[in-house]
Amino acid sequence: MELLPLLLMFGLLGVMMYFMSRRQRRAQEQQQALQNSLTVGDRVMTTSGLYGTVTDTDNEQTVSIEIAPGVETEWLRAAVREKVGPVEETDDAEDLEDADEVETVDSVDPETNEPAVKDAELESGKQK
Repeated sequence: MELLPLLLMFGLLGVMMYFMSRRQRRAQEQQQALQNSLTVGDRVMTTSGLYGTVTDTDNEQTVSIEIAPGVETEWLRAAVREKVGPVEETDDAEDLEDADEVETVDSVDPETNEPAVKDAELESGKQK
């Protein structure tokens, strides 16, 4: 009778190990499929967090990744962690130019019918 709890414990342990290895095997197969599906022009992130664009996939073990314009490095396929979306380029120069423009204030003193604050006073920070 003492054999039954021992068999149940080993059976439960065996089932847990089966499901854990199945999950790990599935993740490994997905990673292998990703690394085999790399094509020129794919935007990728390496395991070290470096972003780049795949430029050469001729070798079975390595890929060439462009990390900056004109700078290509060679990486093991296993170092590619994931494909990422394309880079969204924003025009920061236009945003900075818009922020530097000074707006004029059109406020008028109702008693004297003169500008309440002159443009020159606005630029120097002085007020009436």
